[in-house]
Amino acid sequence: MRAFAVVCCSLFFLSLPNFAESAPRVITSLGRIEPAGGVVRLAGPSGIGSVIMELKVKEGDWVEEGQLIAILDTYAVRKADQARLRAELDNAKKKLDRETRLSRAVASAVATVEDLQLNVKAAEAAVTAADAMVALSTVLAPQKGQVLFVHARPGERIGVEGVVELGRTDRMYAVAEVYETDIINVKAGQGARVLSPALPGPVSGTVESIGLKVGRMDVLGLDPVAQADARVIEVKILLDDPGVVSHLTNLQVEVEITP
Repeated sequence: MRAFAVVCCSLFFLSLPNFAESAPRVITSLGRIEPAGGVVRLAGPSGIGSVIMELKVKEGDWVEEGQLIAILDTYAVRKADQARLRAELDNAKKKLDRETRLSRAVASAVATVEDLQLNVKAAEAAVTAADAMVALSTVLAPQKGQVLFVHARPGERIGVEGVVELGRTDRMYAVAEVYETDIINVKAGQGARVLSPALPGPVSGTVESIGLKVGRMDVLGLDPVAQADARVIEVKILLDDPGVVSHLTNLQVEVEITP
């Protein structure tokens, strides 16, 4: 009788569904926090070596596209050259107008008018070049964003790091580095949670995009046996509350992607 009961119990448990295998698995990975579009390092238009004469922003400021960020040491000289060439252009136009009026009243040499027309065109080209040189003496914001870090201040030369770093911190993402073997279980629209001791609690988000390239892991955890050369794919997760992490760009986080 006891043997019969054991056999019946065994058959009962074998007939149960294997919930461990059928239950959807949560994908976990390390990641980092970054603003929409990543961090933009704004270089000087004149290249490395220019000196900052005046800095118009500070860390934390919001700037609009095209807003003046900095003025370089070459600005004053190029601005003066621009003014001189514009004055020469105005003078050339006045001479051409005067000669054109005279040609209608008296027999004026056609060659003289043509020479003055060429002078005006040359002066216009010189002003256009001067305008471009003045533009190269200023640093403008290429997009709307918040100043995250200042690399060069007045009196300092612009290095390879550029002038400032900008980021759209009104939209924040968690970039998860998902193992290539797990990426098949990740789809756009899935929910996710971001965790870190630096955060007051879990931050929720939604998988927005999945990378198209397999690369090596950039974010390394504290595990000494972690695979530093692991193959991963970046998954971008749009966070529901950007204000919680807007001041924590590049923060290392743990990411949980739910089915």
